[in-house]
Amino acid sequence: MNSYDVAVIGSGPGGYVAAIRCAQLGMKTAIIEKYSTLGGTCLNVGCIPSKALLDSSHHYEDAVKHFEEHGIEIPGDIKVNLEKMIARKQAVVDQTTGGIDFLMKKNNIDVYEGLGAFKDATHITITGKETIEIEAKNTIIATGSKPSSLPFIKIDKERIITSTEALKLKEIPKHLIVIGGGVIGLELGQVYKRLGAEVSVVEYMDRIIPTMDSGLSKELNKVLKKQKFKINTSHKVKSVERAGDEVVVKADNKKGEEVEFRGDYCLVSVGRRPYTDGLNAEAAGVKLNDRGQVEVNDHLQTSASNIYAIGDVVKGAMLAHKAEEEGVFVAETLAGQKPHIDYNLIPGVVYTWPEVAAVGKSEEQLKEAGVAYKVGQFPMRALGRSRASMDLDGFVKILADKNTDEILGVHMVGARAADMIAEAVVAMEYRASAEDVSRMSHAHPTFTEAIKEAALAATGDRALHV
Repeated sequence: MNSYDVAVIGSGPGGYVAAIRCAQLGMKTAIIEKYSTLGGTCLNVGCIPSKALLDSSHHYEDAVKHFEEHGIEIPGDIKVNLEKMIARKQAVVDQTTGGIDFLMKKNNIDVYEGLGAFKDATHITITGKETIEIEAKNTIIATGSKPSSLPFIKIDKERIITSTEALKLKEIPKHLIVIGGGVIGLELGQVYKRLGAEVSVVEYMDRIIPTMDSGLSKELNKVLKKQKFKINTSHKVKSVERAGDEVVVKADNKKGEEVEFRGDYCLVSVGRRPYTDGLNAEAAGVKLNDRGQVEVNDHLQTSASNIYAIGDVVKGAMLAHKAEEEGVFVAETLAGQKPHIDYNLIPGVVYTWPEVAAVGKSEEQLKEAGVAYKVGQFPMRALGRSRASMDLDGFVKILADKNTDEILGVHMVGARAADMIAEAVVAMEYRASAEDVSRMSHAHPTFTEAIKEAALAATGDRALHV
């Protein structure tokens, strides 16, 4: 029987990063993955393939709608080859997952393909092509999550689909009904909207991206409506039925009236649930809570002292980069170091176009906590860089403490917001004030000048370009 200092169950961003960091710190490490490729949801059927399709569909939309204005004339019809687009997406996935294989070899991490299940707190049975058992002094559970559904919905993976199937459709939907106006639904909705589908979003809450600052919801709602999305908020879905090639969705609107939506595809994107199926956690003395999450303390340690859990399977935001931070945290804890994670400073991003990004507290959270704050906001359309690229939608908003000027939250909608938010994370990690950021030189012309201008606006309403 092979023995290890650490075994990691699950090879998504949390799992494989944890394994690499453990190996770097001198621990003999194994990683267990039930699928034939490493990388988990994110690399195979999540973050990476969705971004590939978002980029491809964005190029198509630019060619059809914006090239002429740039003086680029393409004779004849511009056509979508969906099969080729999906194949490019898969090539990106294959290259990325292959990179994880390389990293495992480079770091001398043993990879086991099969379903990992606890026999007890220090032994794991791996069921794959054959059944083997390994011994692990410590184990990190990184089994991730799966798409959720609603109790009355039968996902048939053909017409009533999850994000996994939406990444490999054989045709462009005529009318895609998206249940759930969160990150995943809006991103995939935009992919197919650009390619020619009619898209209707049905959201239970009173606004899309309901977990983010309401100012971001309002701006993205405005932009998507301009892109001809049909957005239906405060709608409670009560039935989803398939009749041949048609899907009928019935919902009650905020007045309690029944509304019917008919389309050829229905994407169910109502969140994700922690995945521990087959883990046999109880055999190791690992407790789950009533939401199916693995219970952990502040050190990400489970009820079994030598077993830790990270990522989507524990509490907190289901984000790949949060899982990575937790993976490094556990590895360094096992090595006797004193790492830290500030969960308030883990950014959230929506990869629509314009992109949406945020870090820290929203206005709603600050009001609820009774914190006195000030707001500095700057529109993207006032930037020379935005006019040059024709990306005029959105804004940057900085929330700062009214008394100390410390930045408490940064919220943005706009081109490259996903990249720009890192500046806000750095500033807040070092507890910068809005004044500090307003005094830093930002290259001109760039989108990041909006951050400087918003900081100026937050400190005595000193924005220069509005």
